Amino acid sequence: MPLEKQWSFEDSAIWKLKLRLQFSGWLQYIIHAIWILVLLLIAGIGWIIGHWQALLFWLPLGLATLLSIALLGTIVMVKYGLHPTEKVPANKHHLDVFDLMRSRKSCRSFQSRNLTAEHHAELLKTVQFHSQPSQLLGQKPIRFEYIKAALTVWPVVGAHEFLVAIAPREYDRLSIIDVGRSLQKIVIQATRMGIATCWIGPGADNKSILQHLGNKIDPTKDHVICVCAIGYDSMYKPLFIRLFNKLMHKRLPLSELFFTDPSFETPLDTKSNPYCDYGRCYEVCQWSPSSYNGQTTRSAAVTEQINGEEKLIRFDFCTSISSRYYAAVALGIWCANWETGCAALNRRGHFAVLSSKERASEAVPEFPHYDISWIVD
Repeated sequence: MPLEKQWSFEDSAIWKLKLRLQFSGWLQYIIHAIWILVLLLIAGIGWIIGHWQALLFWLPLGLATLLSIALLGTIVMVKYGLHPTEKVPANKHHLDVFDLMRSRKSCRSFQSRNLTAEHHAELLKTVQFHSQPSQLLGQKPIRFEYIKAALTVWPVVGAHEFLVAIAPREYDRLSIIDVGRSLQKIVIQATRMGIATCWIGPGADNKSILQHLGNKIDPTKDHVICVCAIGYDSMYKPLFIRLFNKLMHKRLPLSELFFTDPSFETPLDTKSNPYCDYGRCYEVCQWSPSSYNGQTTRSAAVTEQINGEEKLIRFDFCTSISSRYYAAVALGIWCANWETGCAALNRRGHFAVLSSKERASEAVPEFPHYDISWIVD
């Protein structure tokens, strides 16, 4: 007798409707409309009660009216693009590396204009450089395909230029880390040029990506890891996206990200010796992007007594969950920011994957899971 298929919310009609709305580009506005309906419902209850009419009728009705006007204006200006032409943002050449990385924020509403010819050429040159084998940590090739098309993505609006990150079909964790590390270096350079970016993982429709890639991808050999929307930031944003950006603009404290022991129990004091030599490297890792701001990367500093003095010998970078892709990509992003910061401070080092014996690890918990180390030169 066959086993009965277990029901899941992902199979429900509500979930399927949500996906249709999400990938049609209307969900951002539907959520706005739901708030309006809730306020109208409260106003209706206030009208029925009567005694509380001033509080439960006019206030929600007034808010619903304002939100309705805002929704209509947003649909006209954002969904259909009927607004004044926006300027190409200024570059950020005046910022140092740390301020540059901190200034970068995920853009979820893009201008309708294409990248300028100069920006397009410079960006693709950067892509080519960071994709070459000599720039990778692993042995497997990765690449980034440029697509000029309105891919089906969520919750980003207006994006029509993308970089698609592709790794070998056969799973190789170091290749996934390379995707995060290389693409983040591209993102840093794009930020310096004034180009806005947004990492998109689970919010991208894979069918849409494969359709637009066409013969640029072989599904039997290649695997799409994520996409990165590129373009120019627009001041016209749906209310939902404004609120979404606010919610995503939070980070865990450094004491929950950096530690001084392999069991990740003792927080690292970034201002004490010898850790203070790495200055703002900790901060730019703290503010690294990750899938839905999950912040799944952790680091443990390892020291040794050398001639009676405590010396830093390496930083171990680990993932706090079992995710095969998104956590590895996020760790790669950390690696890029850490490496870029170290170069700015002239703190020499290199990445290497160490064995348990080389790390002299004992009784290390399953999670955070070790991935790679920054070896101090």
